[in-house]
This record gives sequence, C-alpha cells and structure tokens, in this order.
Amino acid sequence: MDTPAAQPRTAWYRRPGAWLKRLYHWVLHWADTPYGVAALFLLAFAESSFFPIPPDVLLIALALAKPRKSLWFAAVCSAGSVLGGMAGYAIGYFFRTTVGDPIIRFYHLEEAFRRVEQLYRDNAFAAVFTAAFTPIPYKVFTIAGGICAIGFWQDLVLGSLIGRSARFFLVALLFFFFGPPIKRLIDRYFEWLTLLFAVLLIGGFAAIKLLH
Repeated sequence: MDTPAAQPRTAWYRRPGAWLKRLYHWVLHWADTPYGVAALFLLAFAESSFFPIPPDVLLIALALAKPRKSLWFAAVCSAGSVLGGMAGYAIGYFFRTTVGDPIIRFYHLEEAFRRVEQLYRDNAFAAVFTAAFTPIPYKVFTIAGGICAIGFWQDLVLGSLIGRSARFFLVALLFFFFGPPIKRLIDRYFEWLTLLFAVLLIGGFAAIKLLH
C-alpha cells in the first residue's frame, strides 16, 4: 500500500501572523544577550528620525523576559528616542533638502507635514508631546520641528522627554508590577495583539493626515 504523500507545508510568510511570531521570538531572545539594551537604544534612536517600526516591540520583549529591569529598559528607550528626536530636528534644520524632504516623501506625508506646520504655529510644545506619546509618527514632528525652527529645548526636547518617557515608562510599569500575567496574555492572544499593533501603526500614519 502506498504511503500518502506528505502535504506540502505552507510557506511561513504566507501564514497570517507566522512571520510576526517568529520575529517576536527572535526579538525576545535579545533580552538574554549582551546586546539587548544596545539594540533597544539604537532602535529608539532610529525610529525618532527615519525608521518606521516603533521601539515598543523590543521594549516589551525585554520587559517580558526581565520584568524587574523594565524601568531601566524604559529609561534607555526614552534616552535613545529623545536623542533621536534631536537628530530628527537637526535633519530638518540643517539637511532639509538632502535628507528631510526625501524622508517625508518616502512616507507620502507631504500633506501631513503641512498640517504639522499649522500645529506648530498653534502650540509647538503640545504638538511634540502628543506625537511623542501617541502612535502618531513622531519622526514627522521631529523633522518638521527643525524645518519650522520651533524652540529646540522648550518645545522639542522638553515635549519629547515628557511624552516619550510617559509612554515607555507606562509600558514598563505594567510589566514591572504584572509581568507574568501579561506574558501569559501575550502568548495566548499573540495573533490578535500583532494585528492590533499593525492597526495602531498604520492608524498613526493615517491620523496625522487628519490633524488640523
């Protein structure tokens, strides 16, 4: 009797959520290496000026593995993000034509940039703080801050420091006090949570186009 042929396995990249779950576990392992904190700092820095993926993913992965160090991870993430925001400001202020405008065009946010200009005329500090704390693309605001020459310390740095720290330390405190239950929740509903994360990421880019 012939043995039934084995059913071909579906490619991992065609299975919904499969590649995200692999990436999640790959990111999670950095928490057990000497490079996890450095990677978090670099990701937070890059996301504030050009990189599309927020650092929350790695922050959560590190906090999941070591909840007692989650506050330290949040501090590193906040520092990297604020310094990256300062770099974004420098890109807009000194390198608008060569670097700033190409980044804005890459994300198709030309119209959003004009809206951000109006927000800066109304209240620059509030605009920076809102972008720093919410899923709205923070990089657009840092680059636009340099182009519009908003106050560097009182608007860009202070708004970023408060907003980014509030966002990352809120995440860290949840894991610090409720680490094991949150880990079980993430493991159980990972696919739904990754979908929610994707919606928030895309929604952040969409929301900036509605600002007025």
